[in-house]
Amino acid sequence: MNPVRKKFSRRARVATGGAVLTAVAVSGFGAVSANASAPATTSATAASASVPARATTTSTHLTIDAAAKAAQAALDAAEKENQRVTVAVVDRNGNTIVTLRGDGAGPQSYESAERKAFTAAAWNAPTSQLAERLQQAPNLKDIPGTLFLAGGAPVTAGNAPIAGIGVAGAPSGALDEKFAQAGANAVAR
Repeated sequence: MNPVRKKFSRRARVATGGAVLTAVAVSGFGAVSANASAPATTSATAASASVPARATTTSTHLTIDAAAKAAQAALDAAEKENQRVTVAVVDRNGNTIVTLRGDGAGPQSYESAERKAFTAAAWNAPTSQLAERLQQAPNLKDIPGTLFLAGGAPVTAGNAPIAGIGVAGAPSGALDEKFAQAGANAVAR
């Protein structure tokens, strides 16, 4: 048996071992941190490439202020008629920019408003018109994230869709769409 080991108690050996492990871990962390903050090497620089302008596109999006203005205008229009609705504004890709849930709006209205907004933006048409298209193409309703009920209005820039406004919760899709259009009109002013 090792004569040095006999001189230390079990408790002392555990404490010493723990201290050694801590020192190794801290020194390893320092080495990793130092390497992570080191300047990029030539091979890392060579891995990235700058693409020419012809390989990219630029798109137009609503600002958060414009989206909030649209949502508030739609909610205000609904409240003037004592309707409890939820309003959603999504970008061209269906990502939610802003959602306002009016006082007393039903729990189902949140998702319905988002889906109506996405559907209007995706097809660049009011959802009431799209609902009519289901008669010729009933499979449209199977596209994920869409809702072919009246209540969505597209927002365009240069005739290209850039956003959609969806409203849900009024007793009819016609009312929902009327409020969504009020939101779209507010952005146009």
